[in-house]
Amino acid sequence: MRNLKIAVIGSGSTYTPELVSGFISRSGSLKADSFYMMDIDERKNAIVSSLAERMIEAAGLGSRLVVTDDLDEALEGADYAVAQVRVGRLPARVVDEKIPIKYGLLGQETTGVGGFFKALRTIPVIENAARTMERVAPKGWLINFSNPSGIIAQMLSETTSVRFAGLCNGPVNTERFLRSLFPEGTSLDYDFVGLNHLNWFTGVYADGADALPGLLADERVRKVTGLDYGEPLMKAIGGIPCGYMNYYYFRDETAERCKAAEKSRGQVCMEIEEELLTLYQDPSLKEKPALLDKRGGALYSEAAVSLIDALENDRNSVHVVNVDHKGTIPFLDAGDVAEVKCAVGKNGIVPLPLRNGNVSGHIAGLMRAVKAYEKLTVKAGLTGDYEAGLSALLTHPLVGDYAKAKAVYDEMLLAHKAYLARFAYKKQ
Repeated sequence: MRNLKIAVIGSGSTYTPELVSGFISRSGSLKADSFYMMDIDERKNAIVSSLAERMIEAAGLGSRLVVTDDLDEALEGADYAVAQVRVGRLPARVVDEKIPIKYGLLGQETTGVGGFFKALRTIPVIENAARTMERVAPKGWLINFSNPSGIIAQMLSETTSVRFAGLCNGPVNTERFLRSLFPEGTSLDYDFVGLNHLNWFTGVYADGADALPGLLADERVRKVTGLDYGEPLMKAIGGIPCGYMNYYYFRDETAERCKAAEKSRGQVCMEIEEELLTLYQDPSLKEKPALLDKRGGALYSEAAVSLIDALENDRNSVHVVNVDHKGTIPFLDAGDVAEVKCAVGKNGIVPLPLRNGNVSGHIAGLMRAVKAYEKLTVKAGLTGDYEAGLSALLTHPLVGDYAKAKAVYDEMLLAHKAYLARFAYKKQ
């Protein structure tokens, strides 16, 4: 095994113990010689890194841990960099949630207006990390969890030469759920089609047989997102949706729920985060606490560390990753990043063809619309182009209306002005 340098960009995240736990569980195949914990939030980085160090020591991992706020130091010579940044921290997320709802639009951290502004804040930061890797770690891999993961992956694909993968724990969770519906030992394969947080299982094959029609009628599957889709809707969709599709298929109902909620999800997360940080400071704590699961990161380490394991040890295993689809999705343009099944090993990350390419027109149409939105968002985030940003919002299926789009755009540009240096803002 090689001695690996692992850089964690945004290491003050309360998710970091989940990541460290993943390396501990795979210590037989991955030798993490050093962890460079990089964050600009000195308080959180110190607290989280201290727990990480206790976990490493308790597991007998023998890894060196370096705490830094210097991006060059963290990335120099890194074999793998895991990025999990949140520009503006959770208070910025609350702004993303609260302002759109005033206009009757969904406020959510990765979807719609909220996701758009999170992208604008995050694009320059991850672009800088990638440029730094090109200079000081050109052979390294950038594994990005920073949301919105798909848009960030599109930006990396368009503008940098760094080797990268955009990850999300959603596909892993849904795949585990689907496997649980079949007897142990069943050979299960699937077709997965989509963009990050806009995706479906469009084929499920149990011991070679087509299991999708039965699953679309299965009440357990219809309610997997927490809402009952009903059999007519499932058949109209033509695939098993991820949880984020609630925002599209039950837009008004979900918006009303958000509006009526006493606290936004961001505010709840702020409370959970402070509870976690208090727990992390307990010197007797030497493992990730159960409370971390409430933060929404289930199987985060499985997605990240298993991918690194596959790359490092030529597993040639299958992972769902945000990369250039390389022609595997016929209705997307060349160069478009999608969330696709890939074979991962010594040859890198290679998208796999669909077993059944007959994807429903609904899925294809919605994906094309949201991909157009994503590419306009990348242009706006890279250049500060006001019109590109407005065009992006007008293209998004959850926004569209000009009066609302422009009003929320202008208000949120001002609210997030401190993080949007590329926008020479003046009221249009």
